[in-house]
Amino acid sequence: MAFLGLIKRVTRISRNNSRVRLYPARYLQSRDLSTQKDKLPVLIVGAGPVGLVLSILLTKLGVDCVVVDKATSFSKHPQAHFINNRSMEIFRKLDGLAEEIERSQPPVDLWRKFIYCTSLSGSTLGTVDHMKPQDFEKVVSPASVAHFSQYKLTNLMLKRLEGLGFYVRRLKESDGVEFDSVVARQVLMGHECVAIDANKESVTATVSFLKGGKYMKRNIQCSILIGADGAGSAVRRLTEIKMQGESDLQKLVSVHFMSRELGEYLTSCRPGMLFFIFNTEGIGVLVAHDLLEGEFVLQIPFYPPQQSLSDFSPEMCKMLIFKLVGQELSDLNVADIKPWVMHAEVAEKFLCYENRVVLAGDAAHRFPPAGGFGMNTGIQDAHNLAWKIAALVQGSANSSIINTYETERRPIALFNTSLSVQNFRAAMSIPSVLGLDPTVANSVHRFINKTVGSILPTGLQKAILDNVFALGRAQLSESLLNESNPLGYQRLSRLKSIFEEGKSLQLQFPAEDLGFRYLEGAIVPDIKSEAGDLGVPSGRRRDYVPCAEPGSRLPHMYVRILSDPKREVVSTLDLISTEKVEFLLMISPLQESYELARATFKVAKEFMANVKVCIVWPSSNDGVEGDSKSALAPLENYVDVMEGKQQSGEEASWWSICKMSERGSILVRPDQHIASRVKSDVPLDPSMHMRDVFSIILGRN
Repeated sequence: MAFLGLIKRVTRISRNNSRVRLYPARYLQSRDLSTQKDKLPVLIVGAGPVGLVLSILLTKLGVDCVVVDKATSFSKHPQAHFINNRSMEIFRKLDGLAEEIERSQPPVDLWRKFIYCTSLSGSTLGTVDHMKPQDFEKVVSPASVAHFSQYKLTNLMLKRLEGLGFYVRRLKESDGVEFDSVVARQVLMGHECVAIDANKESVTATVSFLKGGKYMKRNIQCSILIGADGAGSAVRRLTEIKMQGESDLQKLVSVHFMSRELGEYLTSCRPGMLFFIFNTEGIGVLVAHDLLEGEFVLQIPFYPPQQSLSDFSPEMCKMLIFKLVGQELSDLNVADIKPWVMHAEVAEKFLCYENRVVLAGDAAHRFPPAGGFGMNTGIQDAHNLAWKIAALVQGSANSSIINTYETERRPIALFNTSLSVQNFRAAMSIPSVLGLDPTVANSVHRFINKTVGSILPTGLQKAILDNVFALGRAQLSESLLNESNPLGYQRLSRLKSIFEEGKSLQLQFPAEDLGFRYLEGAIVPDIKSEAGDLGVPSGRRRDYVPCAEPGSRLPHMYVRILSDPKREVVSTLDLISTEKVEFLLMISPLQESYELARATFKVAKEFMANVKVCIVWPSSNDGVEGDSKSALAPLENYVDVMEGKQQSGEEASWWSICKMSERGSILVRPDQHIASRVKSDVPLDPSMHMRDVFSIILGRN
């Protein structure tokens, strides 16, 4: 009965007349999702950063795809802006994207700090510098974090797609699109996914678009459909996948505005990324997206229905900005005003319909924007997924490899949700210490909306809420919040302790950004693992410690390519290709390791997989390239590298960084995560060992 109930639930018509059809379970058998001429390998719903980076990765790996988005144009609202180390490492592999971001972003000294103040021209309550010397040394990563608005990132990604032969088709150009045609390498704007049909062969997405003043529908058939369409995902809704966690943590209004006058003032007087402003006339968080261009977003708490979006008119927003700045601005221009809701939720599953429909990014997880985990986690979803889809479409992997996407990424999403919530609560500790406990306002708001307060006249409800806000802001008066006042002195002392102990809102989490590890999935875990997982999120900044456990990101080390006449220096992460699905086997120049390499080449060929071998020579040796050539002949897909020096000038051993013997070996996946390793000795039967490894990773017998 439960199973029949499930079938009925999934097949019923939704309220908005969108539909999803699920075929009987016996009709859907596990099968490879190979490419056929009459259908698209991959359809991506959502042209945000996650959908675009996935389309770039897939295209570079040789998989055709199309992107559709319901929006008629790309948003210019800045939205996400912090790009962490791991995402920047991925961007380094996308035709110089990371380097262009670094050139285009504001100077680091203009955004490294969070500033807490009574107004932008008033007294400072505290300042937190989130950058440490090691953040610039590139010892644990070849990339640094960045501060770059989402719409600018989108523009750079579109340039990469155009370089790969993509065409961005705007709404007015849709008249030339043939119904049911499959034309790869397109971004179709103004195309909304309204229905999904799944059968044993494919998925058919019905998309709605405007043509000649009328809404039309067309079908796009694909092997795999990716829902990367954001927090309000239509794909998630159509497939009836539920979200789990804490919803509606906070409602806010986001005000995007420009003022070069304000940018120039802050650049010269108090540069920072975030400004937390508390005074008797207003409260808000100002995000300085670019001080040099004078581009800002003000986040304001929002309490509907007592407050409506019409209360936040451009004129009202200007007046509030003046109050928070502490003076009027002659060039203030409000560009956009939009409400949004903060959630802390993860989808109950990331896959459905025999792994043919996949959720990624905000469609799969919605975090508070504390620590910038939202967009970054989504980009890493795409990185995890791309090579698996390519291996499946190209025939080296079984369809079960897509299962490992959910197995690996959902625990990371759950962990990052907890960390984001902790960081959000740390942010709330500051107003709480100042006598502005946000839980009080939220409790009053819930009382008005969900209990007997809801029967009160609307005007009285609004008056009650306004009085609560006014009473809270009164705690910020200069007569109270000063060191001469006993209560004010106590509050300011507690505030200082929070900043000194690192208990306020944090920007960087190196241990989590670089040190997340897949405990199961497309990996072969060590029988005895010495490294534990990250445990319960601490909410504090923790340094990253390199780890070579299976499931971990490959540690970074600069190495010299011996075959290059100029002895080019690259990161170990650069040794992994983005142009094809290729595994990397890292070994030492030992006879038994060369035998393992030869066995790996042979087994990979049996699995129709690509492998490159990297021989890591100690820094004390040089001119030894010929040894590998004779040991591996006639095989050619290998590279000899020599250990490099750290940025500090200190020499380091690759195998000591990995906490392994030089007699060991590491097999790295195409997404730069370690698939398998042998810590100390080459297996007695290298071929059998590698056959087992590839069988597990690729899901094949």
